[in-house]
Amino acid sequence: MDQVLTAAVVVAPAVVAVLALAVAALPRLRHRAVPAVGAVLVVSGVSLPFGPHSDADAYAGAFMLVEAAATLGLTFLVARHVPARTAVTTCLLLGALAAAVTLRVRTPATAAEAVEQCSFFALGAALATGAGWYLRVMEEREVRAVDRTRQEERLRLARDLHDFVAHDLSGIVALAQAARVVGAERPGETLPLLGTIESLGLQALATTDRTVHLLGATDPAHGLDDIADAVVSFRATVPAQVVHDAALSGDQRAAVPREIAATAHRIVVEALTNIRRHAPATPRVTVALTPDTTTGRSPALAVTVANAAVPSPRSGAGPGHEPAPGGRVGTSRRGGTGLVALAERARALGGDLTAGPDGTGGWQVTARLPYA
Repeated sequence: MDQVLTAAVVVAPAVVAVLALAVAALPRLRHRAVPAVGAVLVVSGVSLPFGPHSDADAYAGAFMLVEAAATLGLTFLVARHVPARTAVTTCLLLGALAAAVTLRVRTPATAAEAVEQCSFFALGAALATGAGWYLRVMEEREVRAVDRTRQEERLRLARDLHDFVAHDLSGIVALAQAARVVGAERPGETLPLLGTIESLGLQALATTDRTVHLLGATDPAHGLDDIADAVVSFRATVPAQVVHDAALSGDQRAAVPREIAATAHRIVVEALTNIRRHAPATPRVTVALTPDTTTGRSPALAVTVANAAVPSPRSGAGPGHEPAPGGRVGTSRRGGTGLVALAERARALGGDLTAGPDGTGGWQVTARLPYA
């Protein structure tokens, strides 16, 4: 009878510890990890005083090692997956149990020997807790980084959608106003304007589709080739002479990274939209893309959008912006999605963006976007 009781006292804690380890390791059962730990603590704690306490029982030592190993593995999983507050208390209890499990098969003669006997598994429990907690912290950091990146991408897409579609919609509004004036005097000339309005509307829809499509893509929405389309659309909605100077060879265009090209496109679209809003009567607009190969500096793409002075004493210096201190761009627009955001983007890419009067009564936006 005593042998049966001894066997039960030795085997039962090991079996319960192994089962609890399996529960904590399986994702579908992990929500039961804390009750499983409770069962381990109860069974092992109750059986501890009734162990054989003798080195002669070899099988007892083997089951003790199994129980200790399962307890250490359970400690690691609890520290890794169980909610933090619960994990702290649970890991302390499991660590104490793992340190005391050797007392079931061997009774130390002195207190110093007991400390020495228990310290090995106590150290193992501390290492298991530390490893599990480290992986928990790393996973939480990764999750936060992914969430932060997704949020930044959503904001970037919102800015893209706002800036790109605003470009087309402001053109539609300008043409609709022109059609109303022309229609009252020359009804026969409204059809071309309506056709252009339809074209810009379709382009706005296409731009929206492309920007929203980026939710499942990694490449920027627009590039250098799209700048020419933006200039053509702008030219159709203003009376100004619009000059597009893209002095880039095929090799130079191919060397421009996609992120740099997308930023250049956004700068041009934003600058043209501001001209249309704040200086629609300007007689001349220039859009220039040139390679910047200044000696001693990294290759860069220089982007310039300028409009001539508006021939009106009330027009001021151009599209309504005032330069911030140090030549940095400021903006009168609300929401921070205009040139200020693009200036920040340019600085993040290692370049700069400035906007202000050009000295002749006009307005100029200039950006330098370096790339390796």
